[in-house]
Amino acid sequence: SVPFLIRLFPVLLTKFVFLNFLAFPFFVDLRRPELLLNNTISLYLPTEPGVTVGIWHTVPGSRGAEAQGKDQRWYEEALGDTHPVIIYLHGNGGTR
Repeated sequence: SVPFLIRLFPVLLTKFVFLNFLAFPFFVDLRRPELLLNNTISLYLPTEPGVTVGIWHTVPGSRGAEAQGKDQRWYEEALGDTHPVIIYLHGNGGTR
């Protein structure tokens, strides 16, 4: 009966494969990544009217001691140095 239900309601497949109605981890404020990861801050970029993208910026462990106690401006300037930048795009239902 499951294949029949999926054929009738294809949106069910999307819901259960991607679980985009579920926010995980539970009870964690993802706007404050410094509580979860060292040397990390949140930045917000407006991409188009009404749409803002949240970004976590983490500096490498080799710059961890240097990043302690720094503000957002320091992290933004760290993006412009000679170190490579790795972009990882991820989202889940409660945060997309």
